[in-house]
Parts: sequence; C-alpha cells; structure tokens
Amino acid sequence: MALQRDSWVFVFGLLGNIISVMVFLAPLPTFYQIYKKKSTQGFQSVPYVVALLSAMLWIYYALVKREHSLLLLTINSFGLVVESIYLAIFLVYASNKARLSTFKLILLLNVFGFGAMLVSTLCLTMGSKRLSIIGWICLVFNITVFASPLCIIRHVIKTKSVAYMPLSLSFFLSLNAIMWFFYGFLIKDYYIALPNTLGFVFGIVQMVMYLIYRNSTQVMVEEKPTKLHEQNGHIIDVVKINDTNQGGNSGVLPVSTICEDSNSGK
Repeated sequence: MALQRDSWVFVFGLLGNIISVMVFLAPLPTFYQIYKKKSTQGFQSVPYVVALLSAMLWIYYALVKREHSLLLLTINSFGLVVESIYLAIFLVYASNKARLSTFKLILLLNVFGFGAMLVSTLCLTMGSKRLSIIGWICLVFNITVFASPLCIIRHVIKTKSVAYMPLSLSFFLSLNAIMWFFYGFLIKDYYIALPNTLGFVFGIVQMVMYLIYRNSTQVMVEEKPTKLHEQNGHIIDVVKINDTNQGGNSGVLPVSTICEDSNSGK
C-alpha cells in the first residue's frame, strides 16, 4: 500500500514538474520582444521578482524538509534559474528608472526580506518548529499570489471581454494546481496542498467567466491603462490593456494572474 502511494506521489510530482516548466517558459515571447526591440516597452519587473522569491522560499523549505522533497526541489531550482535570466534580461534593456526600481525591489524582497527570514529561522528555531514556520510563510505567500486573479476577473466583468484571460491559460493553471494538490495531499504536506486548492478554485472561476463572456461585446472603459501580469508560482507574463492584439500568459509554484497599479515596478 505504501509502495502504491509512493508511486502516485512520484506521478503527480513528475506531472507537476512538467506542467510547471511549461508555465515557467510562457514569458519567452515577451522577452524575445524585449530583446528584439532593445526595450522593456513598459513591462514591469514585479511578477518576475515575486516568482523568484517564491522559488527561493520553496527551495529553502525543500532543503529543510528533506523527505519527499526532490521533485519540489527540482522544479523550483529550474524556476530560480529561469526567473534570474528573465530579470537579467530585463535589467539590461530597462530604462534607468525601471532598472533602479527593480534593483530596489530585488534588494528589499529577495536579499533583505529572504535573508532576514533565513537568518531568523536558522538562529531562533530548530527541527519541526523551523519547518513549520517556513511552511506557514510559504503557504501565506502562495495564498496571497493565488488570490491575485480577482483583479483580472474584475476587469473581465467590467469590460465584458476575455481578451486577456485565455481559456488555455486558465486550464493549465488549474491542471498545475491539481497536480501539486495531490502531491501535497499524498505526502500529507498541507503547506503544499492548501494553497493549490485555492489555485484550482480560482482557475475554475476563470474558466467559468470565460464561458460566460466569450461572446459578449467588449465595453470600452475609460480609465488609466492598467498592466495585467500573468504569473506562474512558481511564472508570469505581462500584457498591456491597450494592446488589442496581445493576449496574456507552481507546482507549488503559484501560477496565476495578478494585476498592479501603474506605479509599480516578477
């Protein structure tokens, strides 16, 4: 019985890795355009910084957990490398202002924020208590990211347009959440399972919204252009509302859609 459970754990973890890799690579067209035009074209770095932090948190959790952590470690290590490359490309072609804000954000979240958490948990906690604290940090962080699709759902209802919420994206995000939910459930790791439950629910909501509004006439809303960022937990692509030809873009990596205000800088 235990052998059969371990087999299912491996299957769900492997499928989660495969789907998460696809999602991590989803922003490639965006960065090809950045490279081609030698400009970040108004795209923001926040989604990629957030995805990098997510990968760092889960790698630390996997290293502390050790048991049943290999597949968790592999996908987040891949995510860390990919997100670092995205940010490096962004910094090369960003304007001075955007480059400075990105450096500040990386220092705040990925260096000082993660560093403070790392030092405090290593120095002040031990054993199961350390794992529990890190797990709760990962859980809360991922729930926050998974809740972010509320922004694009609001936009869909307001404009009656699903141009920036492709059905295929919502489907694969939901499928990704299902794989990692069962992986976490089978190894009895609810820090992994619970956030992905929310990810699955929001994915279903997005697919239902797509079916409701797919044939609706778009309502033009006069408002300051807002950038919608599609995230993967673990990956995130960015679309511009005013670009009529462009659509959007676990794991334990949260892969969902987030939006920001126009003053923001993953």
